[in-house]
Amino acid sequence: MAKLFGTNGIRGKFGEDFTLDFVSDVCLSLASFFNKGPILVGYDGRESSPIIAKIVCSSINSVGIDCHITGLVPTPCLEYATKNLSYAGGIMITASHNPSEYNGIKPVFHDGVEISRKDELLVEDIFFKKNWISNNKFGHTKKEERAIETYINDIVSKVDPEKIRSQKFKVVLDLGNGAQAVTAPKLCQKLGCEIVTLNEEIDGTFPGRGPEPLPENLQDLSDKVMESKADFGVAFDGDGDRTIFCDNNGNILSGDKSALLLSKYILEKNPKSKIVTCLNSASTIEKIAEKNSSTVIRTKVGSVEVSREMALTNAIIGFEENGGFMYGLHNYVRDGAMTTALMLDLLANSTLNLSDEVATLPKTFTKKDKVQCTKEESSKIIDTLKKTNYRVDETDGVKIIFNESNWVMVRQSGTEPIIRIYAESDSQEKLDDLLTEYKEKIKSILCR
Repeated sequence: MAKLFGTNGIRGKFGEDFTLDFVSDVCLSLASFFNKGPILVGYDGRESSPIIAKIVCSSINSVGIDCHITGLVPTPCLEYATKNLSYAGGIMITASHNPSEYNGIKPVFHDGVEISRKDELLVEDIFFKKNWISNNKFGHTKKEERAIETYINDIVSKVDPEKIRSQKFKVVLDLGNGAQAVTAPKLCQKLGCEIVTLNEEIDGTFPGRGPEPLPENLQDLSDKVMESKADFGVAFDGDGDRTIFCDNNGNILSGDKSALLLSKYILEKNPKSKIVTCLNSASTIEKIAEKNSSTVIRTKVGSVEVSREMALTNAIIGFEENGGFMYGLHNYVRDGAMTTALMLDLLANSTLNLSDEVATLPKTFTKKDKVQCTKEESSKIIDTLKKTNYRVDETDGVKIIFNESNWVMVRQSGTEPIIRIYAESDSQEKLDDLLTEYKEKIKSILCR
């Protein structure tokens, strides 16, 4: 089991468990893992990110390896540039959707995807043994100016820009005071869209609606879509790799719903493909895949799990239920801007609006919740819930399967001190009852 790495990289509260000394030791370990340069370094808009970037670069330079720094960019931009500008590796400084007091590090392999679980353990072994490389020469840090343009140009090349431009779409971008503010507006303008922006100023305290685009935080997006009569709206998380969409009627779509819609569109053009998704995603994807002679591969929760399985199997689609969508023809990572371009491409090639497109999907009802608890308490909860007469999948936490369309899954978060509850049902009423029942069961176990 990893001790430093969570579901996505290493995170902590800046100045508490995520100190500059700790960052330096982690980066010495990463430099020893990569063992060559140059390393590409980027960061999100958190207040602590620029100073952390200096420590990251100086630590890597101290063992003779060069760094190039992009400055403030979304995570998928850093990942794409690492691969396509021929870097030996990348380091993204971000805590993604975590509150503003957190920060973190996501290491990226030279193929543009976060390092594997196996490699995370290798880095941790170097860290705890302090088995760092040494060099008589210092490395240098230079500026990398090409990342954003390279990233945006490739996204445009993966859709039909002329078709999109001809539709003159109006799009509301809720940038969440985050890193996509430097790329998503430029991309949409390049695709001929009229844009309306919310929370467009980069601010590491996330004063707008917070860094995580939860449905309950997106009323302003819904109102703005309706007020401006936009074709759709989209909200990004803090580091710009996830998207939550709002349809033309102001309805906020779950991450599962938009992923199913995009998967259906992509698979109709690319049948006999592979799709990778987590255990907690809606079962409807199997139905869509079957119609297009395609295969679904399930993994543990986490974008690293999905990305690495996509790279291994050459899958064209990957997704998580939280709005993380991955398009293999661009890069095997979650990418908010690429996902937005795909949605524009879908609508440009459809006679329907987004709301009507969603209505063509098989009916499914999904929801998630959470309960505050420690890791020790979560183990107790999961062990207790395993004792049931229903079918159980213990691959990641516990997934209790009542039938094909009705299940509940409980797992410890890899990024926060909470236990997450996911559920799917064939009706909204059953879904609400299922979540209520299991949330009460968890609270009851915690009280014992």
